[in-house]
Amino acid sequence: MTVPWQSWIAGLLKLLAWGVGIYAGLCLAAFLVQRRLLYFPDRSTEPEALQRAARMGLSPWRDGKGNLLGWRRPTERPGAVRILVLHGNAGDAIGRVDYLPMLEAAGFEGVLAEYPGYGPRDGVRSETSLVADARAALRRLKEEATSPVILLGESLGSGVAIQVAAAEPGSVAGLLLPVPFARMTEVAAHHYPLLPMSLILRDRWDSLGAARGYTGPVAILVAGRDEVVGASQGHRLAQACPGPVQVWEVPGAAHNGLPLGPGRPPWSEALSFLRDRAEMGQ
Repeated sequence: MTVPWQSWIAGLLKLLAWGVGIYAGLCLAAFLVQRRLLYFPDRSTEPEALQRAARMGLSPWRDGKGNLLGWRRPTERPGAVRILVLHGNAGDAIGRVDYLPMLEAAGFEGVLAEYPGYGPRDGVRSETSLVADARAALRRLKEEATSPVILLGESLGSGVAIQVAAAEPGSVAGLLLPVPFARMTEVAAHHYPLLPMSLILRDRWDSLGAARGYTGPVAILVAGRDEVVGASQGHRLAQACPGPVQVWEVPGAAHNGLPLGPGRPPWSEALSFLRDRAEMGQ
């Protein structure tokens, strides 16, 4: 005959087993779909993208084999410092066209890089593929002209930019990082506190570690009310940069709310900081 306390323990163990099983299932599901939770591309065919770009005054930017790398518009600034824009995890490169007037007003040429698996481009969306593709885009710019190249890495793009700069330090004249993160595992753990994100996240995006490999100038723009990565992530990243670094914080701004406009701070100040050093070859 079963003693009451034995029956209670058996029931508790069964309930515990069910709980462990459900939790393990959640962890497995998160592991399998994590890239769908991290990357949110807008997709289109190339003809659709070309029509949309033309309406915005953009021309396709291609590699030597004719493959699409991104978008740019004709410039009358031969020899100008180029800024390669590496966008965030959502949308596509054409959607970042608003960066161009601000960059051009400051005397730069802006080039909008597109990621694999975004817009009309084929490819796998992953940390490895995005970084490798951005390195190829950087090399293409350096083949076109000898003028300096600055990387503008927005949100997720900050992780791309830092890894590219660490791998190609001699080709990167500076980094402009709006709303960056320090470690993606920390950001993921903040949004999914019940899951062991530090264990299951495949695309680690360790910007803190990569930043130590780049000694060039870094300008960081922090949104004081950043609800996505948190303001503290940008400040921690700045502390890890071994070269000249400066941080501008906009206290009331959300993650997507940094004021963007030609000649407006903090962009104008950050661009001046980077231009002075790029032109001096630092």
